[in-house]
Amino acid sequence: MAAPVRVKVVVVAMFEAGQDTGDVPGEFQYWVEREHLDRTWAFPQGERTLRSSPDGSILGVVTGMGTIHSAATIMALGLDPRFDLTHAYWLVAGIAGANPDVMSLGSAAWAEWVVDGDLGHEIDPREAPAGWATGHLPIRKKSPYEQPMIPIEGQVFHLDPALVDWAYRLTKDTPLPDSAGLRRHRALYVGYPNALKPPLVLKGDNVAAMDYWHGKLMNAWAEAWVKYYTAGQGTFATSAMEDTGTLQALTWLTRAGRVDVRRALVLRTASNYEMQWPGATAAESLSGESLDQGYSAYLPSLEAAYRVGSRVVHELAGHWDQYEQTPPR
Repeated sequence: MAAPVRVKVVVVAMFEAGQDTGDVPGEFQYWVEREHLDRTWAFPQGERTLRSSPDGSILGVVTGMGTIHSAATIMALGLDPRFDLTHAYWLVAGIAGANPDVMSLGSAAWAEWVVDGDLGHEIDPREAPAGWATGHLPIRKKSPYEQPMIPIEGQVFHLDPALVDWAYRLTKDTPLPDSAGLRRHRALYVGYPNALKPPLVLKGDNVAAMDYWHGKLMNAWAEAWVKYYTAGQGTFATSAMEDTGTLQALTWLTRAGRVDVRRALVLRTASNYEMQWPGATAAESLSGESLDQGYSAYLPSLEAAYRVGSRVVHELAGHWDQYEQTPPR
């Protein structure tokens, strides 16, 4: 039996729109085409065929959408005997909804905290007691944001702050694409100064939930949810659907000696605002934001994910003698 391929970096995408190359791109296509991930690996136990560089040092995987798919796919990859992932770095690079209080369309956010938005109790807000800001309660609690905060496993993940800071410093000056269309859409968010800025790289935290939520009230819930589960240390920037599943699988694979979750990074780029602009309703805003119809910054956000993420991949893989044993700081 051949020795396992020693992987340096795993690039984790969540969806691909069609084929891996040559058509309308999803999160995987730019990586396949530009990094020449031409070697394919059958992967029937996961969402999609794996792709790698010819020597296997850079490996790409598509998890499928939602925590249920990401957890299963990453667990399957982590247990695959064809790969030695013990020193591999993991880069989640995908698009997301953006909090206009924090970031603008086309921007890229490195997360230090990833918080699950599904684990909890829920009462329809129409039946919630007077004075409750939300009907979404922490699990095993009887009111919103009840103290003491005691997260269950999988509720919140704290990535290695030094590694996240390193990735941010390395990429913070990366030029990101802008356009007249993006500027017009940003201009709708009067009163949200961070939403009006040109695309930039920042640090900001992620809420992962299977529910594709939208609207100003839900945005306020997500801000408070992140503050609650990070004891005030995190700042909600992006909403997505997979990252707690990915990190839970990596956590258990670390326990099994297969990977090192401390080498995980999460980069999310703003394809759309996840709440309406002043004067609009949540339904009006949501009606124009979907994968089928096109997000406001779909292609720019895919480009941003590749431009920012590839700088990290190239640095790690290109200086492996420096980073194999000791993560960058």
